[in-house]
Amino acid sequence: MSNPIDHLTTLGRYQPPAPTRESTVLSADGARISAEVHGPEDAPAVVLAHGWTCSVAFWAAQIRDLAGRFRVIAYDQRGHGGSPLHAPVGTEQLADDLEAVLAATLAPGEKAVIAGHSMGGMTVMAAAGRPVFREHAAAVLLCSTGASALVPESTVLPLRKGGVRTWLTGQILGSPLPIGGRPTAVSRRILKYGTMGAGSTPQMVEACARVVHACPTRARRAWSHVLASLELAEGVRRLDVPTEVIVGAVDRLTPPVHARSLAGELPDCLGLTELPGIGHMTPVEAPDVVTDRIASLAAAHLPPGTTAGGKTEKPGTTKESAA
Repeated sequence: MSNPIDHLTTLGRYQPPAPTRESTVLSADGARISAEVHGPEDAPAVVLAHGWTCSVAFWAAQIRDLAGRFRVIAYDQRGHGGSPLHAPVGTEQLADDLEAVLAATLAPGEKAVIAGHSMGGMTVMAAAGRPVFREHAAAVLLCSTGASALVPESTVLPLRKGGVRTWLTGQILGSPLPIGGRPTAVSRRILKYGTMGAGSTPQMVEACARVVHACPTRARRAWSHVLASLELAEGVRRLDVPTEVIVGAVDRLTPPVHARSLAGELPDCLGLTELPGIGHMTPVEAPDVVTDRIASLAAAHLPPGTTAGGKTEKPGTTKESAA
């Protein structure tokens, strides 16, 4: 019997929309970063930073829902999507690339809400003390992310926490084996188990599978080593803008222990939301919740008359239903 997902011809709200404009931003070391802008040029700005093995396409639901009210800026991390892999890779480069995007797409002094998922959240923490980030960040949403001990805390493998699980998890996440460009029934099942909640729909799984499978093996492996040794405690302490934290209650890659730690350490944490039944892919699994949090932060922390005029391009814990 064929898998019904094989006949899926549309991803619906997860189909990446066409941008208003596209640009290539040069980072500090010459890396070419692909960026997209969606929505009215004179609207308040929202900036989206995706996670490991993903791309701008991962934010399709948020872009579709927000672009009517906001200028949505999304970019591909180096080695992902339209941004070529450029050595070296590390937390400094994550911060460099975000700063370059902010400087190129926002007017001097213009504020934006910045949302980061997984490695995108780590990007925000890495950049927290940087001048350009501090110039432009009005508020932050951290989705399914952590600041340290990512591999030891991962529960992708159903083993007791300890050295054996940590070593095996590191080997899996850093595997040099290619995933392949086209999702299969087996790869979809593996992806769903490792990164999503059991209630994720076939459309959600397919959207995530297409994005993850498109990530080149070299980039996936290079960034896995960065994540394995991640230490961003100082970045958390420097992230002193209003910040909300969201995590899936059954997230195996960045379990809720990370979100709770962030909520306790952030200087201005507005709250932590744990979503029952949701895994690591919160913007896809709980798109309305993530979109609502971004819009609420914008309403509270961005002037409604914010415009992009004059910019130039340059080289408290709660549990909530995800329904």
